[in-house]
Amino acid sequence: MKLEVRKRKVGIAPVLEVVSQERINERLPLIIYYHGWQTSKELVLTQGRKIAQKGFRVILPDAANHGERKTPVSEIPSFTFFQSIHANLFEFESLIAYFKRAKLTNEFIGVGGVSMGGMTTCALMTHHPEINAAACVMGSPSLIAYKDMLKTHISERGIFLPRDYDDLTSWMRLYDLSSYYQHLPKIPLYFWHGKEDEKIPFSQTNDFVKKHLNPFIIFHAANESHMVKGPTMDKVADFFASSYQI
Repeated sequence: MKLEVRKRKVGIAPVLEVVSQERINERLPLIIYYHGWQTSKELVLTQGRKIAQKGFRVILPDAANHGERKTPVSEIPSFTFFQSIHANLFEFESLIAYFKRAKLTNEFIGVGGVSMGGMTTCALMTHHPEINAAACVMGSPSLIAYKDMLKTHISERGIFLPRDYDDLTSWMRLYDLSSYYQHLPKIPLYFWHGKEDEKIPFSQTNDFVKKHLNPFIIFHAANESHMVKGPTMDKVADFFASSYQI
């Protein structure tokens, strides 16, 4: 299969579209796949290609403050990080609407991402029942647990945080998958996380899976650090393919 990679602009969001050249104008299942912190859409292009090879139309957006939208990172810890996730949540529906209007999707919607993109994926699940399958690679299913961990580390180091930090990040309470998962419709949900992850704690994913273990959740724990390798990308692509066939 020969793939086409096209640059698009959806609103103000630059995206890459990866799709089979032979089926470029067909209605296809759609996957939105998000990159990680301080990277860009181009750095998840290999993953996008692997998913597109399975017959999907894959959309890789640049998050706010990243890639073509690169901005300086705020000196206030976690401000730019959480702002980027928040912007992904704001823009998700507009991405779906764009490809629906163009008659390029057949209504199957998958979402995935790595690290910050995995956290975006989990947050989206709390408000979007139209999502049919989701893959979180090296991300946390609990925005609150991750925020609280950062807050503790920042306080221990004596770094400045606004006094109303918890109020400024209060939107996370409504987008924390670990808090709402039991009340949501169950869809295929894939997790991959390295036990030696030095950036996003393995324990946050492991605790979530143990608490909510059910036939819809697939969890691969690996003796790896915060890095995605080719075999993991293959597993993610296979997951979306099998989810679409269910």
